[in-house]
Amino acid sequence: MKGKLAEPIWALGAMSGTSLDGVDVAMIRTDGRTISEFGASGYRPYSAEEQAILRAALGQWPGDEDVAAAEHVVLDAHLAALRGFDGADVVGFHGQTLAHEPQGRGTHQVGDGAALAAALGGTVVSDFRSSDVELGGQGAPLAPFFHWACAKWIKADAPLAFLNLGGVGNLTWVDPHADAPEADGALLAFDTGPANAPINDLMMERRGVPFDKDGALAAQGNVVDGALELFLDEGYFLKMPPKSLDRNDFSLMLDLVRELGDADAAATMTAMAAAAVMRGMEHCPVPPSKVLVTGGGRKNPVMMAMLETALDCPVRPVEVVGLDGDMLEAQAFAYLAVRVIRGLPTSAPGTTGVRAPVGGGIVSRN
Repeated sequence: MKGKLAEPIWALGAMSGTSLDGVDVAMIRTDGRTISEFGASGYRPYSAEEQAILRAALGQWPGDEDVAAAEHVVLDAHLAALRGFDGADVVGFHGQTLAHEPQGRGTHQVGDGAALAAALGGTVVSDFRSSDVELGGQGAPLAPFFHWACAKWIKADAPLAFLNLGGVGNLTWVDPHADAPEADGALLAFDTGPANAPINDLMMERRGVPFDKDGALAAQGNVVDGALELFLDEGYFLKMPPKSLDRNDFSLMLDLVRELGDADAAATMTAMAAAAVMRGMEHCPVPPSKVLVTGGGRKNPVMMAMLETALDCPVRPVEVVGLDGDMLEAQAFAYLAVRVIRGLPTSAPGTTGVRAPVGGGIVSRN
């Protein structure tokens, strides 16, 4: 592109992940290829009542009984989060994933981009995943193109990995020498397995709290090897990437720890999440020089210690290279929104298994 169209612009991204904790919002300035500047960020938590409404809709598809209520919660929460920001030329609106079956019914992110554009009076890009799924891709993960831009921004000089430990874990292996994220060999990305979501479900079921803060409960328990071995027998770990998961694909984890005490159950499920990452690392084209961890799991010292022990390279939170691990996914959808409006691809065979690089997203202008 030439002239004004190629200049960096300010974009605002919003992400509501499978942990169901709230809405992350972040600004970045980008031309859709490189990062020029990071801007302000914010967070709007879901209330306990809102979380209950969203949980009730998990696994549901358009038209199912609890979807309308969930959509109302998502729109209201995003409006509250986004209205505090000025100066964005475009908003990237991921919505809330309720169901994900890329080889089945497709993918379902609740959230009306046109309604959000009308309420904000601007341009909104939404529904990032459907085009990828329609062309044979997994529709996830979508942050890898942004991880490539982050590798460029930190001036990485050797292959590295970004590990997002949200509700589901996903890994992006990056070759920072590649000229573009869609180039052959630039990226390999896939979901490693469950991360925080089943642990959060355990904590809600057993203790009535949303998560294991600082890994405190896991730290009191012992890992039960038998349950861990049964978990690693799951066929997902034998599949070659790219591959992706729905939040509840590993609901069997709760069954595997059903007879365990609370602390042992938390420790064992935390070990399961770490072991899934270890198995995933076997797919990297070459071993990464380091693993940079983003998402809520990086704040769990038990999980981080397990990863450090299991992997043959440094494992550090992304903050050590000047990135914001709480906001990386929101920033990713700001970045992807700019790529969409400029006609650039947002996923490629190496990131989702799609047949060819494709640009997803629906643009709504008010």
